[in-house]
Amino acid sequence: MEKFEVHVLGCGSALPTTRHNPSAQVVSLREKLYMVDCGEGVQLQLRRSRLRFSRLTHIFITHLHGDHCFGLPGLVSTFALLGRTADMHVYGPADLEKVMRPLLDYFCSGSPFDVIFHTVDTTVSGTVYEDRSVLVEAFPLQHRKPCVGYLFREKPTLPHIKRDMIDFLGIPHFAINDIKSGGGWTTAEGVFYPHERLVTPAEPPRSYAYCSDTRFVPELAETLRGVDLLFHEATFSEADAARAAETMHSTAAQAATMAKLAEVRRLLIGHFSARYEDEGVLLKEAKAVFENTLMAREGLCVSI
Repeated sequence: MEKFEVHVLGCGSALPTTRHNPSAQVVSLREKLYMVDCGEGVQLQLRRSRLRFSRLTHIFITHLHGDHCFGLPGLVSTFALLGRTADMHVYGPADLEKVMRPLLDYFCSGSPFDVIFHTVDTTVSGTVYEDRSVLVEAFPLQHRKPCVGYLFREKPTLPHIKRDMIDFLGIPHFAINDIKSGGGWTTAEGVFYPHERLVTPAEPPRSYAYCSDTRFVPELAETLRGVDLLFHEATFSEADAARAAETMHSTAAQAATMAKLAEVRRLLIGHFSARYEDEGVLLKEAKAVFENTLMAREGLCVSI
């Protein structure tokens, strides 16, 4: 099974603390890197993660609050200093380029690569990016600024051809891709072996959903149905539920309720308020509702 990992670079909320960096994650799939949100100091966190900078070509921004996008100019500047030449594609709400372009033009003038912005409609669900490895969908969230979440769906892989059948039947190398794609094989004696006898099924495609800042929206469960890993913001505890409602954030218990409603396999909570010296209370509240819950921390790598 090929690598599909989520690397947490930052899991704090807007107010800085000595414990957490602002929101940023990297999805690593089949040796390609995709960043989700880009809080301050992200280039240092990326360096600490030991991920290869050159493999990051697409960044997905959820909304225009600073703790989710202030790191973009610094990251682009760092890439320019490293001599990067491959273009960077950035996806986000309509005002993202209007806000960021003057900063990039001023601080990153003469950069050897282009930053190409792609506008994401924050009012409807839909595909925003696709390549051979992944399909990325955006879906609306409900926050104080126009906001979206992102759903990464791995593309199906071909089945595995049985090595012993290759040797037994003397199947030539040129025929292997055709067999993987659904074909069979006829021996020199005219005996036909159907596709199903020659291969073992591929692993089912995996999925990861990132729910950034949002109030609890039960209807979202259908969009998230059955994902292998769900990240859902859990800014507050139930004791601060009134504050969560006022700021259009979620509690840890609400994040867990979403995971339960959507029947996901695992839940990862983050975006913790600075008011909590020990986020263990948030993990405890979430696990009381949905047992298979993990707590984000800087440097955490979750394999899907």
